[in-house]
Amino acid sequence: MKIKNTKTRTLRVVLYVVLILLAFLMLVPFAWMLSASFKLDKDVFIFPIQWIPTNPRWQNYVDIWRKIPLLKFVLNTVKLTLIVTFLQLLISSFAAYAFSKLHFKGKNGLFLAYIATIAVPWQVYMVPQFMMMRGMGLADTHLAIIFLQAFSAFGVFMMKQFYEGIPTELCEAARIDGMSEYQIWYRVMLPLSKPALSTLLIFTFVNTWNDFLGPLIYLTTESKKTLQLGLRMFISQFGSEYGLIMAASVLSLIPVLIVFLSLQKYFVEGVAATGVKG
Repeated sequence: MKIKNTKTRTLRVVLYVVLILLAFLMLVPFAWMLSASFKLDKDVFIFPIQWIPTNPRWQNYVDIWRKIPLLKFVLNTVKLTLIVTFLQLLISSFAAYAFSKLHFKGKNGLFLAYIATIAVPWQVYMVPQFMMMRGMGLADTHLAIIFLQAFSAFGVFMMKQFYEGIPTELCEAARIDGMSEYQIWYRVMLPLSKPALSTLLIFTFVNTWNDFLGPLIYLTTESKKTLQLGLRMFISQFGSEYGLIMAASVLSLIPVLIVFLSLQKYFVEGVAATGVKG
């Protein structure tokens, strides 16, 4: 018994060491980016790396707002991210409730057809989508991106997996009490699905915030561009100013880190809960 416990502890220690090393390797680039954002261009690539600059150049975080209309890019990105995230949470949770708790003709076939779209790469149908949006007069508008990203087959699938774990008896009891399906979804299902909603919120927020190809295809006017397009524009114009580039990259990561860290607890619960059923 002691030998078995010793082996278990040894394996656990080895596992922790491996995980710590992997975490260290993943964090090193971010630490270098943060360090470089406080340096002059000539000091960025000095070797050995000076992780803590002797004279931090805080001016990089001021100059980046002057070189390009960064505030406008940030506001555009915040607008698109918040709207798309809200719509995905609303539509995915409501559709998942219908697929998991309601009975209607062709439900399984419709769900399989909808989920099958996950296997189709976006590059396959991005040209038809663009032609459709242009035909509707939505080219070079934020509405085109909102319409195309407001629906998520992955979000519906994930929410349905979570709803499957909620006892159907709760819905039946609510119907007996006179609640409509809308009230059951709003008052019963949503309060119980915070972990799944938080997980979907993180995925949607990060994907929309970091989206580059979608805005690149649909947005041509500079005043409508997002933060990722703005960073690319800055790199093409001031490619040698690495300190400013790193400062802008750090700023673009802050909202993502805030959202993830604030919802980390629910994120872990949501991933575990939606992975129970297959």
